[in-house]
Amino acid sequence: MRWLRSLVFCAVFNTLLFSQQPPAEPSHSLDTVDKAADPCTDFYQYSCGSWLKTAEIPPDQSRWGGFNELHERNLAVNRQILEKASASNASRDAIDQKIGDYYSSCMDEKTADEKALEPLKPELDRIAKATDKPALIEAIARVQLIGPNPLFNFYSSPDLHNADQVIAYIDQGGLSLPDRDYYIKDDPKMAEARKHLVDYVTQVFTLAGETPQKAADAAQTVLRLETSLAKASMDRTLRRDPKNRDHKMKRDEAVSLAPDFSLNRFFTVAGTPQFSELNVVNPEFFKQVDTVVASEPLDAWKTYVSWHLLDSAAPWLSKPFVDANFNMQKALTGQAEIKPRWKRCVNLVDGGLGEALGQRYVELTFGAEGKQRMLKMVDALEKSLDEDIRSLPWMTDETKKQAKVKLDAIRNKIGYPDVWRDYSKLQIVRGDLLGNLLRANEFESRRQIAKIGKPLDRKEWQMTPPTVNAYYSPPYNEIVFPAGILQPPFFDKQMDDAVNFGGIGVVIGHELTHGFDDQGRKFDPQGNLRDWWTAEDGKEFEKRASCVANEYSNFVAVDDLKLNGKLTLGENTADNGGARIALMALRHFISDNPSDKAAQTIDGYTPEQRFFLGFGRVWCEKRRPEYARMLVSVDPHSPGKYRVDGVVQNMPEFQKTWNCKPGQPMVAENACRVW
Repeated sequence: MRWLRSLVFCAVFNTLLFSQQPPAEPSHSLDTVDKAADPCTDFYQYSCGSWLKTAEIPPDQSRWGGFNELHERNLAVNRQILEKASASNASRDAIDQKIGDYYSSCMDEKTADEKALEPLKPELDRIAKATDKPALIEAIARVQLIGPNPLFNFYSSPDLHNADQVIAYIDQGGLSLPDRDYYIKDDPKMAEARKHLVDYVTQVFTLAGETPQKAADAAQTVLRLETSLAKASMDRTLRRDPKNRDHKMKRDEAVSLAPDFSLNRFFTVAGTPQFSELNVVNPEFFKQVDTVVASEPLDAWKTYVSWHLLDSAAPWLSKPFVDANFNMQKALTGQAEIKPRWKRCVNLVDGGLGEALGQRYVELTFGAEGKQRMLKMVDALEKSLDEDIRSLPWMTDETKKQAKVKLDAIRNKIGYPDVWRDYSKLQIVRGDLLGNLLRANEFESRRQIAKIGKPLDRKEWQMTPPTVNAYYSPPYNEIVFPAGILQPPFFDKQMDDAVNFGGIGVVIGHELTHGFDDQGRKFDPQGNLRDWWTAEDGKEFEKRASCVANEYSNFVAVDDLKLNGKLTLGENTADNGGARIALMALRHFISDNPSDKAAQTIDGYTPEQRFFLGFGRVWCEKRRPEYARMLVSVDPHSPGKYRVDGVVQNMPEFQKTWNCKPGQPMVAENACRVW
C-alpha cells in the first residue's frame, strides 16, 4: 500500500522475564512548560522549554520526543508478551507459537553468529547462476519476493480511477541511499554519504568472501548503477501530485516500454494472477533504465542484485555484518549506538507478524472505554470540519456540497482491525532466524500480489495495533488510529479534555484534513482520482496552499538547510487545519458541557491555553543533526518546532488566547490559511 498520509515519519533502516502487568504508562502533565519564555515570541520554547533543558537523546536513538517515549513503552509491553510466548510449552496456541518462536530465533545471537552467511547462500547462488539478463530478471523477481526491491518496485494498490479494484503497479526504485538526491547532488554531505555507501558495500562483500580488490570494484559497480537509477527517478516533490503517478496502460504496452526488463518473465516468477492492465507510475524511469539494463554487463547486474540481498539480510546475519549495517545507519542518522537486540527483535516480529502480536498487545493495553472516547472525539472533529467547510469565504456552494459528501464518506478505524490477519500458512521454525525472515517476507509479498484483479478489502489495516502513528488513506478515504498511539501524551485518561483535544484531537483533525490537502483533495468520496472542484475553487485552493509552501520554505531545519515547503505542504496543511478544527471542537464541547472539568481554569491556564499546551507538548523533540539533515530530503513532515510555531503563528485564535500583539514572532504578518 503506497498511499498512507501518516502523522510521523519513521526512518527506514531497530534476559529478564516481565510480570504479567504491562509497564506503567509514561507520566505526562504540562510540566514541559518554560514559564521564563514568552509564548508570543516562541511558543515551542514556551510549551517545551523545560523538557528541552533536561532531555537527552538516548544513544540508541536518532531522535527523541513523545513519539519515541511511547514507542519505547510499547516495545516493553511487546517484549513482555514475546518473552512469555517464547517459553516453549505444549499449552501455547498457534499465535503464541509463531510470535514466540520468531522472537526466540531472533534473540539467539549465538546461532546467528555460528551460521554467519550460510543461510543466505542458496539465494546468492541463484543470482550467480543466471546465464543471461532475462534469467537475472527472474532472479530479481525471487529477491523481491523475499526481501528487497532491486532495480524497480512492484506492488498492488487500488486503481486510481476505480478504487474498489486492486491492480498491479510498477515504479522506480532500487536505491540504497534514502533518496535520489544523495546520488546526483554535489552537496558535500551528499558526497560524504556516497563515500560511506562505497565503504559499506566494500566491507559487506569482503565479509561475504570477496578479495579486498573485488569488493572495492563491486562497491563502485553498485554506486554506478544506482546513480543511473537515481538520475532516471522522479523528484520526490513532483511525485506528490498523483497526476504525475497516473499512467495506466495495457500490460503489452508496459512490456514494450522497457523490453530489457523482461516483465512477463518477472511476473511469471512473482506468481501474479492474470492481468491485462497495470499502472506504470514513472514511465520515463523504465525508458531510461532500459538502456542501462541493456548496456551494463551481466556480471555488474549480478553484483548489484547480490548487494541488495546482502544489505537487507545484514542486520540478521553474524555480528560483523550487523556492525557494518549499523555503521552505515550511524553515518546517515547520527545514532550513536545500535539498539539492544531485544528491541530489534520486537520490531522484527511486529513487522512480520504484526496482527498476531497485535492481538496480544490489544488484550493488555486497549479497553472499550478508550475506543468509545475516541469515537466521540472523532465525531466532534468531523462536525467541526463540516462547520469549517461551510463557513469558508473562498469556496463556492457547489464545491462545498461535494466536500460535505466526501467528509460524510470518511471511514473511521480505531484501535485494531475487526478481522485479524490469518498467518496459518506462514511457517515459523524455532532456531531459523533468516529462514523465518525470508518466509515472512515471501508470505507478505504473495499476500499482496494475490490482491491483483480482486475487489479492494476496505476492512484491511496498513499499520499494526502497537504502532505509534495514525494515517489517512486517499483510495480508502479513511482515517486510522492504531491502539499504540491512543496513550499519553496524545490521549491521557488522567488529563482533562481541553488537553486531550490539543493532543489526540489535533491528530484526528490532522488526518481528517489530509482528505482535503493538496493531494487528498484530488480524490473523490469513493477514493478515485477525480477533480470534484470548480475551476475557480481549485485556483483559490492553490493560492492558499502556495502561501503555506512559501511560509515553511523559510524555516531553517538544521545549520543553513531550510525546509522544502513543497515536499512538506500536505503535512503542514494538515497540521494547520487539524489544530483549527480541534479547537473548534473543544469550544463546542465546553459549550455543551459547561460544568465539565475541561471548561475550568486549571493551574492558572484557561481551557484554550491548555489546549495549545497539550498541542505543543506532543511535538517536544530533539534530533541529531545528521538525522535532521536526512529528513529534509525525504520526510514530508516538518520538525517539531515548526509543527508548533508554524501553526500557531497562523492562528488568530492562538494570538487572542495568549494576548499576542502584532509584530511579535507568533503573529504572522501575512498569515496562511487553507482550512
